[in-house]
Amino acid sequence: MRALVLHEVGSLLVVEDRPTPEPGPGEVLIRLHAAALNRRDFWIQQGLYADIRVPVILGSDGAGVVDRLGAGVAASWQGKEVIINPGLKWGDDPRVQSADFEILGMPRDGTFAEYVRVPVEQVWERPAHLKWEEAAALPLAGLTAYRALFTQGGLRSGERVLITGIGGGVATMALLFSVAVGAEVWVTSSSPAKIDRAVALGAAGGFLYTDRDWTEALLREAGNPHLIVDSAGGDGYRLLVDVAAPGGRIVNFGATRGNIREISPRQVFWKQLHLIGSTMGSPREFAAMVEFVGRQALKPVVDQVLSLEEANRALAAMSQSGQFGKLVLRTT
Repeated sequence: MRALVLHEVGSLLVVEDRPTPEPGPGEVLIRLHAAALNRRDFWIQQGLYADIRVPVILGSDGAGVVDRLGAGVAASWQGKEVIINPGLKWGDDPRVQSADFEILGMPRDGTFAEYVRVPVEQVWERPAHLKWEEAAALPLAGLTAYRALFTQGGLRSGERVLITGIGGGVATMALLFSVAVGAEVWVTSSSPAKIDRAVALGAAGGFLYTDRDWTEALLREAGNPHLIVDSAGGDGYRLLVDVAAPGGRIVNFGATRGNIREISPRQVFWKQLHLIGSTMGSPREFAAMVEFVGRQALKPVVDQVLSLEEANRALAAMSQSGQFGKLVLRTT
């Protein structure tokens, strides 16, 4: 099979022929139609991720057809069109992942290939309204957004939500999910064009976080957010504490801007704020997310669809954060 392999940290991915894997007991082999990139793939390539093991086939997200069954797998799975839940070994506690939790695409070979083998409990039928590229774009971003908004953030209809850094896969899914449940959504970005795209998808408006007075504009035009969903961290996080409504929640699922500093504990306890961490999600949340997407007929935003051979160009584009939505690779 053709596969994209990372041999050394900091190097380009290489398209090469690999043996097609055989599914083990309890596993299925999926012939992939599409795979989506995540920021995780970029961090691994750049050597900015924990416990990197190479060589490895990257890629956490994928959609395709079950091609072969391992021992003990029900025959009904043969030929089914599926998407993959990339979070393996979550564990028994729905509040937090287990110590054995891992994400498909390192250390286990991932979806940047023509085939991938995964445990059968990681596959779900493809939502019928999604094209292959849209289906591949859904799993990691959709699951992360769903847990951040609903499980951790407790989002309710009519609440005011601020989503920072609109344009990334999780942020765009969070926008779609929030609009679908009747929330009032505001966004931040460094790009006016991205704010315009967000408004076209249902956001009430947005603010350039590069403007010194963007928080004043937020409070003047929108008011204090009840829920803030953030993936940046860094020095700007303290501004989120400033603008959050009393009793509000700030859910963070990333640190693209680095460590959080200079938060006043007095402000946190006096405003009764909830500062919450979140990442990925449990199998139960994945099932709920897929059902929600199907019921609401939601479609992930796909920025570009490229070939396997163009994956390095896609990773380079991701480093500039210019995309709006997901970058997807055709694997067939």
